[in-house]
Amino acid sequence: MSRQTYFTPGFYTFLTQLARNNRREWFNAHKESYESDVRDPMLRFIAALAPRLRRVAPRVVVDPRPVGGSMMRIYRDTRFSRDKSPYKTAVAGHFRHERKAGESTPAFYLHLAPGRSFAGAGIWRAETPALKRIRDAIAADPKRWRRVTSRTAFGAACGMVGESLKRVPAGYDPASPVAEDFKRKDFAISAPIADRIVTGPGVLDTVIAAYRSFAPFTAFLCEAIGLPF
Repeated sequence: MSRQTYFTPGFYTFLTQLARNNRREWFNAHKESYESDVRDPMLRFIAALAPRLRRVAPRVVVDPRPVGGSMMRIYRDTRFSRDKSPYKTAVAGHFRHERKAGESTPAFYLHLAPGRSFAGAGIWRAETPALKRIRDAIAADPKRWRRVTSRTAFGAACGMVGESLKRVPAGYDPASPVAEDFKRKDFAISAPIADRIVTGPGVLDTVIAAYRSFAPFTAFLCEAIGLPF
């Protein structure tokens, strides 16, 4: 059990101020605060997370490097967006499978933002071949699927997130008890984390507990698309 505090109230203070001042001039003037209150604590947290998550999911990569590691860039890609705000107002960690073949690979995720922090896992915007393999796996073993996605497995506060088709795709039984899951375009789970938990001494234990509850679900997705878990 870990009782270390990683994030101070300054972590959320900076992100709140950034949301109000999302300009390069302001960020550059406060870059030292970003590094000391946001970036460095997140990197320390990722380093501490690595051995703990390895015991839950040995093939998931947790990399604390400041560049090219698991911490996602604070800079937004604005090339194809109407919103030209240069910075993200949340901090995120993306912990991918060691065989990170595109976006259709299961991963664990951590999103930290004032009032909107959560732990997550799964596949977001799965590509068509992966979607078919997951749907086929659900159709082949609906009991296991329902077991690994139940409220009992995840906890009452957790839930599946993402978009779905309006109709069950061709080739799948619309009368099946898992018909709603055939319609999913995203296979992801999310568990909220209160701000007081993030800035408290139990945040690492809380995140690991969430990831441990997500492990059977993530293992199902890995097996469905032919990856070891």
